[in-house]
Amino acid sequence: MRKRYDLDLLRSLQALIEEEGVSHAARRLQMSEAAMSRSLAKLRVVFNDPILVASGRRMVVTTFALGLRERLRAIVDGADSLLEEQDTPDIASLSPHFMLRANDLIVGAFGAAILAALRHDCPGCTLTFVPETDDEPSNDLREGHIDLYLGASDDMRPEIRRQSIFPTAFRALVRADHPILAEGITPQSIARYEHISVSRRGRLHGPIDTVLKEQFGLRRRVVMVVPTYYAMVETLRTTDMILPLPGIAINSLPIRLMHLAEFEFPFALPTVHSFQAWHPRRDGDPVHRWLRNTVYRVVRERGEGLPEGFAPPSGP
Repeated sequence: MRKRYDLDLLRSLQALIEEEGVSHAARRLQMSEAAMSRSLAKLRVVFNDPILVASGRRMVVTTFALGLRERLRAIVDGADSLLEEQDTPDIASLSPHFMLRANDLIVGAFGAAILAALRHDCPGCTLTFVPETDDEPSNDLREGHIDLYLGASDDMRPEIRRQSIFPTAFRALVRADHPILAEGITPQSIARYEHISVSRRGRLHGPIDTVLKEQFGLRRRVVMVVPTYYAMVETLRTTDMILPLPGIAINSLPIRLMHLAEFEFPFALPTVHSFQAWHPRRDGDPVHRWLRNTVYRVVRERGEGLPEGFAPPSGP
C-alpha cells in the first residue's frame, strides 16, 4: 500500500526535527500543539520511526529522522521556489526596516556599503544595526527581534540557518614608529610588550596566549581590555601597546594616515570564519531572501583575501 503524505506534513516533520520538540515546532509553524502532536503521530506511522524520543527531560531526534534533515530542506525549499516568481513583490516600492545584529567590526567594515546596496534596489528601506549583547543571537532570531545576524558566534541553535561569508586572520596593529618594527617580530619580542585585548565579556586571554604558552613557553601582558574592536584605534599611536585585530578590520582603516603600522604574527592563529544567520521560518520570504543575498554579495566583494575556490555551502 502506498504511503500518503502532503507538503504540510513534511513541513511539520522538518520543524519537529529542527526544533526537537512538539511545542517549539508548533510555535514555529503557528499551529496548536495538539495539531502538531497529530502530525507527529501520522509521521511515526508513515516512516515507521518514532522521529522524537525522550532523553531525560527533553526530546531528541532519532538517527533516522536526523538523516532526513537535509533532504527535507531541499524538498520544502524546492516546493517554495515554484511560487517564488509569482510571489516576489516589487522591491523598489517597499519601505522595509531591517534589524541586523553585528559587532562594530562588521558595521565599520561593511555597514555603509550594505546600506548603499540595499537602497539601490529599495530606496525606501532603512537599516538598524543592533549592538552585540551577552544574549544568544539564536534567541533574537527565534523571537523575531532581528532579521539577520552577522558575526562568528559559537552560540547558535541547530535549527538556525548559516551561510559562510569570509574567513579572516588576526594581525597586530601598533604605532608607526613602534620599536618592535625595528628589532624584529618574534614570539619573544611580542611577549615583551604590553597588549590590549578586545572582549565584550572582559576576557583577558585568548588564542594568542594559548599559542605563546604551549608552543614557546611565553606569556604576554594584557594590561587593558576594551569591549569593541575600534575602541583604542585612534589613541594607539600614543602608546607602545600592541592591539591584535582581525585583518578585515585593519584593511578598512587608513592606518598610514593614522600613523599606525601592522604586522603578521610569527605563528599560526585560528582563522575566524564569519557568517550570516537567520531563522528558518524566513527561508521562503522573498524580501528576506533578497536581503541576505544582497548582504552576502556586498561582504564577499569587500572581504579580505578570500582563498581561491572559497564558496558558501549550497542552499541559501
